[in-house]
Amino acid sequence: MSPSSPHPESSTRPTATSQVAVSRWEKIHAYRLLWWLGLAVFVLDQLTKFWIAATLPYPTYEPPEAITVIDGFFYIIHVGNTGAAWSLFAGQSLMLAFLALVTLVAIYFWRRSLELKNTTVQFAFGLLCGGIIGNLVDRVLHGHVIDFLDFHFGSYIYPTFNIADAGICVGVAIYLIHSLRNPQPSE
Repeated sequence: MSPSSPHPESSTRPTATSQVAVSRWEKIHAYRLLWWLGLAVFVLDQLTKFWIAATLPYPTYEPPEAITVIDGFFYIIHVGNTGAAWSLFAGQSLMLAFLALVTLVAIYFWRRSLELKNTTVQFAFGLLCGGIIGNLVDRVLHGHVIDFLDFHFGSYIYPTFNIADAGICVGVAIYLIHSLRNPQPSE
């Protein structure tokens, strides 16, 4: 064996660089449900908003421009929301975009205390993060969030929403239920 050829056993030992690469992949893989579900919510949200923007003029509130799905109950419209849920903080799109970024960073840094390796928690935060990113992209691109799902209950009209909003609400609800059923032990 020549002095420059590697020792046969050294080629099977992982190097520090390969251990770091494997460790990073394992960390990413540990959160795969969160990643995939977040991506699915984001893509579905953006595709539906793209379709709405291409199909209906802005703003569209009611027929004949709006699409009637179930007359008197469910319509597809095209409106913009510069606020948060139920138009809270209307006109504060920049502040809400900043808050969305802070929330995503906080989720990343507190992922261990949030128990993000738990499947139910990953499911909840996949929905939540996909929705946050979907609405964040709208705020950056359009200056408002595109809302289009419009439900009427008699004379009451539920606030118009989108796929991202649904992901956020369902994700938060799942996480709250999970937290109530599995309280953290006090230290």
